[in-house]
Formats: sequence, structure tokens, C-alpha cells
Amino acid sequence: MSSRDTARDALAIWNAKDRDNPVPAFAALRALGAVHRVVLDDGVEAWCIVRHDEAKAALGDARLSKDMHAALSSNGNVVSEGLPGPAFARHMLAVDPPDHTRLRRLVAKAFTNTRVDALRSRVQDIANQLVDEMLEVDGSQQPVDLVAAYALPLPFTVICELLGVATSDRARFGRELRLLLTPADTPAANERARQASDAVVDFLGTLVEAKRTAPGDDLVSDLISARDGDDQLTEQELLSTIFQLIVAGHDTTASLLGNGLVALLDRPADLEALRADPALMPRAIEELLRFDAPVPHSTFRYATSPVDIGDVTIPAGAQVIVSLAAANHDESRYHDADALVIDRSESQHLAFGHGIHFCLGARLARMEADVGITTLLRRCPELRLAVPRDSLEWSHGDGLVLRGLSELPVVLGVSAESP
Repeated sequence: MSSRDTARDALAIWNAKDRDNPVPAFAALRALGAVHRVVLDDGVEAWCIVRHDEAKAALGDARLSKDMHAALSSNGNVVSEGLPGPAFARHMLAVDPPDHTRLRRLVAKAFTNTRVDALRSRVQDIANQLVDEMLEVDGSQQPVDLVAAYALPLPFTVICELLGVATSDRARFGRELRLLLTPADTPAANERARQASDAVVDFLGTLVEAKRTAPGDDLVSDLISARDGDDQLTEQELLSTIFQLIVAGHDTTASLLGNGLVALLDRPADLEALRADPALMPRAIEELLRFDAPVPHSTFRYATSPVDIGDVTIPAGAQVIVSLAAANHDESRYHDADALVIDRSESQHLAFGHGIHFCLGARLARMEADVGITTLLRRCPELRLAVPRDSLEWSHGDGLVLRGLSELPVVLGVSAESP
């Protein structure tokens, strides 16, 4: 097969892949090679990396820049501004060192392991409360949307408490945030997204001003006061970082919960094993992250100079996508890669990235998933899908970065115990 035929076949596979189950398409792409030129939904060309070793190397390659502002100001057609816009694109995922090093150091001072570990009992309380509400409102034998009633509000409540968002503001803020993050494919939907973006921007600005006036024991107050010598966050960096933490702190974890629960409901023996022995859960969480990552592709990168990856030279100025989902199913790296093995010993996956941009909130996401899934399995021993499995849809299937269920209708079953 010629290189032209390979490129043509890879593009056809990329365009035709099943958005709700892209694993077979990723396997076909890996069989053709490690790196392929693709066309994104917005018409922009990009290079997609689908094998594990090459993906890991690319995530740590300094020539693949994440500087969003530099890309926007370049002549290349590599990225669109998106919402809320460049004023909110000066966070750790959109800059390179030395700015990245400074920002991560400042944020990490307020986002420590000690703070996360201390949250576990509060996360447990929230999970129990949400289960109580589902059982009380819908009844144990009536269908309930586990995304709207559990997977989303659990991490959203946690991140709001971390940031110091008042309880009375959360419902309205959550609605606007969902509208902003929902893929918009019509003019009316685009307009709703722009209005929601304006509302989110106004809300975060008001929140920052309130915390400056009356600091509290919360992450926003800590970020406002965070210093490292003479360094502190600029206003743009502060707002961008808060926005990034909110999005990364709830949407990805909600997708992890939903995707993970579907994978377990598909495999009753694994579900029962975890219910019988919760000590298996931490390793199972790592496998669920590998098996159906809530972030299937890395965030924005572009080549600042020609980069050789595999047998391909990615040209300078090109956008680069690292397919974490494809890499995590690479059969050359994982035995029986397309199988869910809840006690898998090969626990090193790329779901949280690799290198200097490794997810700062990984510890929190793991803990929330552990508590969230363990609580639901313990308290709802008859948990089951309320709809045919093939009717489930992933709401971010047309996007690149996020993969989460639109809804997850289940029957909770009889509650085994009170919290």
C-alpha cells in the first residue's frame, strides 16, 4: 500500500468512526501507523497520534507548544478562539514554560494533596445525600438519570465548595456552565452558548471581587493571595485558572463516573467483585480511566518546528492531537487491550496526560470516582440500566476533548442501607 493510499484510508476511518464507540476505528488507525493527517469538525487539518509510545513521547515534547495566544496570533489556521475567548485562555493548559512553570507552582500551593485528602469525608457526605435524594424523589424502582442526579452534581458540588461558590449561586451558575459547554451545532445554539459565556464571565468576575473584599477558606481566596517571591497571578491568569479548574474539576469527573458505571453494568461479574471487595476499587478506577477515558484526546498543541514522530514528519505550524483513548488501547503496550481487567497490573495509562502538563487534579478525580462508585454500588445492590444498552449516547461525541454520556437512565433498586 502506498503512502497516499494509507493517508486516504486513515482519513476515511477518522471521518467514519462511530462516535459512541470509537475503539475499533482507533485500532484500524493504529494498524496503519502511529501518526495520521486528519480533518477536524471545524475544517482545520491536524496530525493525530494514535500509538502509545509515540503519544507519550509527544506529550513530553517541548516543540509541541500549548501557547494558545501565540497560535492565535500566527498566520496558521490551527485553532479558533472558542468561548469564553482568549481573555480566559491564560491558564496552565494554554501556555508553555516558563509561564507554565510559574502558573503551576502558584496554583499547586493552593491545590495540595493535603487539601484533597481532607475532602474525602465531605465527598462521602455529598454522595450519600445525592443517593438519598434519588431514592426519595424517584423511588427505588423508578428510572432516574444518573448523569443529572449524581455524576454531574457530585463533582460540581465539590469544586464549588473548593472555590467558595455560595450555595445559593450554584444552580444558576451550573445551568449557564452546562449551556456554555454543550456542543452548539445551530445558530440558535451558538447564540445560547454566547449568552451563557457572558453570564459565566460576569459571575466569575463578581466572585473574584467578592473574595478580594472578604477572603475565605477557599481556593479562589488562596489563588488571589498566592505568591512565589515577587510572582503572583495576573487578573487574566487568575480568571483563566478559575475557569479551567471549574471545567476540569467537574465535567471530566462526571464523565469518568458515567463511563465507568456503564462499563461495570456491562460486566456484572466485575461489578459484583467490586461490591464484595471495595479495596479493589482504586485499581479498578485506573483501569476504567484507561478503558474509557473521559478525555479521549489531549488539549491543544501545535508544532513550533518540524517534529519527527514515528515515520512521519509533522510540519511546523501544524495542530497536533494526541489521542489518549487510542494510545490507552494500544495492544503493543497492554495485554488484551480492549478488555476491561479491573485488577490489571499494567496501571500506567495516559488518561491524565504525561509530563509537565499531567493533570493537577488527578488525585481529586480518583478520589471522587472511588467514593462515588463505591457508594452507589453499596447502597444500590440492584442497580441496573433502565433502557437498552445500545440507546445510550455520548453528548461530546462530536467534540475532541470530552467524552461523556448525555444521560444514563437506571433503576437504583432497593436501598441496601442508610449512610
